[in-house]
Amino acid sequence: MKHTRVTLRFDAESAPELLARLGDASAVEEFRLVDWNRAPPGVSTFLNAVEGDAATFVEAAEATTVVGSVRLVAAEESVSYVFLTAREQLLPVMEEVIEAVARAGLIVRRPIVWRDDRIHSHVVGDPAALQGALDALPEAIDYRIDEIGQFPCGRTNPASALSDRQREAVVVALDLGYYEHPREATQEDVAAELGCATNTASEHLQKAEAKLVRAGMGRVDPGGEYANGDGPKPTRW
Repeated sequence: MKHTRVTLRFDAESAPELLARLGDASAVEEFRLVDWNRAPPGVSTFLNAVEGDAATFVEAAEATTVVGSVRLVAAEESVSYVFLTAREQLLPVMEEVIEAVARAGLIVRRPIVWRDDRIHSHVVGDPAALQGALDALPEAIDYRIDEIGQFPCGRTNPASALSDRQREAVVVALDLGYYEHPREATQEDVAAELGCATNTASEHLQKAEAKLVRAGMGRVDPGGEYANGDGPKPTRW
């Protein structure tokens, strides 16, 4: 079983209306489709986590012909949550994506992320089946396979992405109270317990924290590290 990180890009004419409107809304940095409930007759409910100006997201959603209702349920400084309902028959391109994935016997893991006019997702299943599903997508959708790795993986268990030394540094830091508030230990204390220089301990902690935070936020690792050494695959764009 493999996990695959896939990026989708729509052409300007076929992009779902909400995505097209958000493409012009610089106030919305990202939104994540956290969960959804598909219910007959063709109207589904979606829970979205929005980074940036949630009011702009709500306005864009309300201006579409697809969205039936929008409700801002929580507004925080960095992330807000929005419930919305949408009529699926008005999302023909997305329906083709959903049907292609279902026919291939694949699972799309949540959240699904919209960022930089692209949809970023993780899919679990047979890579050959996924490739067949991607090849069957309409020409209006371009795709890029960014990563292929063994499942379970760092996304399933973020700690599995850490090196042995990074994991050891984090465990020591936790045991010493380095992550308590206020801190009960310093990087010097962590280094002493690890038997290494303070700069080395600091580097282990920083790299480990970066991996854990990216995994938690569903972010792509800009360092280009891929599970099991597998790198990006050929794309259709």
